[in-house]
This record gives sequence, structure tokens and C-alpha cells, in this order.
Amino acid sequence: MKVTFLGTGTSQGVPVIACECSTCLSEDIRDKRLRTSVLIEKDGINLVIDAGPDFRQQMLRENIKRLDAIILTHEHKDHISGMDDVRAFNYKSQDAIDVFAEERVQKAVRKEYSYVFAEYQYPGIPKMRLNAITEQNFNINGITLTPLRVYHYRLPVYGFRIDQLAYITDANYIPEETKEKIYGVKYLVINALRKEKHISHFSLREAIDFIRQVSPRKAYITHISHQMGRYEDIQKSMPPEIVLAYDGLKFQCHE
Repeated sequence: MKVTFLGTGTSQGVPVIACECSTCLSEDIRDKRLRTSVLIEKDGINLVIDAGPDFRQQMLRENIKRLDAIILTHEHKDHISGMDDVRAFNYKSQDAIDVFAEERVQKAVRKEYSYVFAEYQYPGIPKMRLNAITEQNFNINGITLTPLRVYHYRLPVYGFRIDQLAYITDANYIPEETKEKIYGVKYLVINALRKEKHISHFSLREAIDFIRQVSPRKAYITHISHQMGRYEDIQKSMPPEIVLAYDGLKFQCHE
């Protein structure tokens, strides 16, 4: 299974247009962070977790010609507002894109994209087919996903486990029953917004502490704000088994 970080950034913090910090002015491509999303490739199937406002740019950059499904962690704009651009995949496949989300998130998608689900549809609109996520495992074209209930402050959101990979973004609390589903993974992706504590995201120290609990073979930090600092400065302070992810980073999940 191949994992590609489509984006590792966030809308949180001072808007880049108004910021002159060393991260925003950096010429290191690893400091240029689009909104957080990830591509999972397994057995010829392409799954994307979250499709924010940079979705189209991310698909073009990675030259993705096939998309089998989009899986949504939650309904915030930086995770769903790029979905209008599935129409290119609709055209190629001549079919709707399957979108997997829990009921609350589906309601937000229906509201955001009311024209997609209207009784009388305008020609050329994107096509989406909504599928429900519950606490139970679910299957997409032969790939089994385990929902991981975590909390984004008070908002319940989902992370996902696929084989030996656990992927969690936009969280600052993980219940014990969810930890039991994560223990034993070899690869862990976890969010850390910045070094300082935050109301709805893990800080870097909190993320590292959780990584230590899980003890995976390799861990990756995502959903990183510019307030974290420059990639080069942060990465050199990390142990070798923990990587500050960056847009376009790829790795293979081996059993």
C-alpha cells in the first residue's frame, strides 16, 4: 500500500498573505503546505481522505487519473470545499464518485453542494454518491477501513485504520476504546498544529507522546500550521522514527 501526502497544512493561524515569519518566507518546498489530505493506493484502487480547497491542485500535481472514493473525516471547510472538482473524474469514469461520511457530515455536504443533490439538476454538475460511515468496519472495492472515533475539541470526527496504517487528523483527544483499535499499527499519521497547546489540535509534544504510546515503526506528523516553524529546524530535533510530513511525501506500508 502506497501513501501520498497531498497536503499537510491548515487554515489555522495568521493568513499567509499577512505573515512575514521565516516559515512563510521560506524557499524550502517542504514549508509550502496545502490543506491536509492523503491519497491511499492499494491493488489499483485510489482512495482520498478529505478534499479541501486545494483538491484540484493536489490531483493535478500528483497526476491522478483515477479516483475510486473520497472519505471524509469531518465537515469543516478545509476538508470538504474542493469536492466540486470531482466532475473531472465523473467525466472520465462516466459515473458518480462515492463519498463516505457519517450522517452529520453527509448533511453538511448536502447543504454545501445543494445543486448536486437537487431534484432538477443543472447540466454538467459534479456527481456524488453518498455512503454512510458508522462505528463498524466498511469496505471500498476490497479495501477494509476501520473508523477511529476521535475528538476535535468537542466535535466527534473520524480517523481511519487501513491494514498497518492509522491516519488521524484534526484531533486533540483519543478515547481509550479508540486507542485499542490503533495499538499494533506499524505506521501512524497524527496531527500536530504547532508547538504550543491548542484548543482543538494536538501540539507537537502531545502528538509525540501519543506516538510513544502506540510505538509504530514509523510516524508522520501532519496538519501543520506555519506556527510550527520551518521543516528543516523541526525535523532535525526529531528522532529518526518520527517524520514531519510535507506535501508530496510518499511512503510504502509494508507488513
